[in-house]
Amino acid sequence: ADEGLKRVVLAHREITDRRRAEERLRESENLFRLITEHAADLIALMDGEGRRVYCSPSYFTLLGYTTEELVAQSALAIIHEEDRERVVRSVQMIMDGVCESAFMEVRLVRKDGTSGVFESRLVAIRNGGGKGITGLLVVSRDISARVAAEQERRRMEVALRHAQKMDSIGQLAAGIAHEINTPIQYIGDNLRFMLGAVEELLGALDALPPEVSGGGMDEGTRAFRERLRAADMDYLRKELPKAAQQSLEGVARVSKIVGAMKEFSHPGSESRTTADLNRAIESTVAVSRNEWKYVADLDLELDPLLQPVPCYPGEINQVVLNLIVNAAHAIGDKVGHSGQKGRITVRTRSEAGQVVIQVEDTGPGIPEAIRHRIFDPFFTTKGVGKGTGQGLAIAHSVVVDKHGGTIGFETEPGQGTLFTIHLPIQVEAKESP
Repeated sequence: ADEGLKRVVLAHREITDRRRAEERLRESENLFRLITEHAADLIALMDGEGRRVYCSPSYFTLLGYTTEELVAQSALAIIHEEDRERVVRSVQMIMDGVCESAFMEVRLVRKDGTSGVFESRLVAIRNGGGKGITGLLVVSRDISARVAAEQERRRMEVALRHAQKMDSIGQLAAGIAHEINTPIQYIGDNLRFMLGAVEELLGALDALPPEVSGGGMDEGTRAFRERLRAADMDYLRKELPKAAQQSLEGVARVSKIVGAMKEFSHPGSESRTTADLNRAIESTVAVSRNEWKYVADLDLELDPLLQPVPCYPGEINQVVLNLIVNAAHAIGDKVGHSGQKGRITVRTRSEAGQVVIQVEDTGPGIPEAIRHRIFDPFFTTKGVGKGTGQGLAIAHSVVVDKHGGTIGFETEPGQGTLFTIHLPIQVEAKESP
């Protein structure tokens, strides 16, 4: 009776989870697209063969390339030729599993042929199991403006150092002129004395009468002897050599001052040179003498066995000059117009692979409240027109940033201050970025 009955079988499968997963995937894709389309950085996805499979629109904005142009060419094409080998090594290390990511500065070539500096981070993309590496995520940020600003800052820093050095030399010029004038003055006095003495001698010799036959003393001979007595030959015989010796000492002193000034003001080199720091310090002390001689005695305790040091001699001269002038000003503030003098001591020595330079003074010391600020740019306790506040800031920059050394101080109120500089004898080679 039921032979004609037809049966229908219905099968139901739960697909809610799959639809939710697909929906989340679409949301993730939309979110990724939203982020990459509006990101200021360059974002790229690379496959395991090193081909670009995705490039953010910022490539066109920053570099001028369309997505089609980037996909069609090698990934290395837009990398500056001098940076390609370094990038290839980093990529290979990631793909070989040596590291998960790499960070570097790299120059990218724009479509118009110019190049910019970018900070690039390369990150491994792993498969679902997390075991195999299927590609790379590359995110690059344009730092060209920052690099240019840093280069400009360094240029301005060099210009500032040079300007301060020229300013220091200008301030010392009057004192140096005085230092040169003093020996020149007694050279002139002694030479005038010698000229007068020679005229006296010549006058006496001119009075010598011609030879006459016979004995006795004629009137001419008597007159000659009178002239010799008037010329005081014993005095001239004693003083003429002394005058000549003083003149020679004066000439040597002038030569030393001029030579020191020439060496001190010699333009600095753009590269390190091996320098005799003892000689450099002696030159600096000589040209700064007018700054300290009225308020202090200066002692040099220089290690005669000090080995030459790779450095920028002109800038080290500037550092030592700043410390000596600061010491002189500090002592001057302490002694005032009392007529008393303080003491400045400059030392050098070798110590555990370093050269040590010390400048010590018997000034009033550094107040505790300002000790943490003395290396700050433009900080000064000097009166208007006496200091710019750049001396110790530049000293810190030269010693720490440019030479990889250290500079510090010890001070005691009412007793004085000791500045100590450590400079490495061996220059450490910097690794390439």
